[in-house]
Amino acid sequence: MIWIDADACPVKAEAERVATRHRVKLALVSNGGLRPSENPFVEMVYVAEGPDVADIYIAERATRGDVVVTNDIPLAAKCVAAGARVLRPDGEALTEANIGNVLALRDLMADLRSADPFRQGGGRGFTKADRAHFLEALERAVRAAERERDD
Repeated sequence: MIWIDADACPVKAEAERVATRHRVKLALVSNGGLRPSENPFVEMVYVAEGPDVADIYIAERATRGDVVVTNDIPLAAKCVAAGARVLRPDGEALTEANIGNVLALRDLMADLRSADPFRQGGGRGFTKADRAHFLEALERAVRAAERERDD
């Protein structure tokens, strides 16, 4: 199963293509506002409005042999702890080896932003290269997850 934290995910179409190619179920979890897919491998999961409701839904269900796509670091940490493979939309893998550092950096950046109200967020934009990197990473993750399920 591929789980997508779908509300702000820029790679839903790419994930759907990979899921279809591998004949793997894909769950797009959101608070609504997404156009339903007619693809039989795609399940639209609409959760109630509210902070972290989609994250909680995914965290309670993701397990070993699943792939989770999210930019939400606390959700990623829970899914990694549950044994799922986790990717960010730019293809970066979040693993047991790096999730602690990623969480610490997230917390540090939140502290810096709160200490300086004039600090503008932002960061770099999402590029075609990010999209391509994600596709490659998702292919690898799905194949690895398939091997885990077969064990």
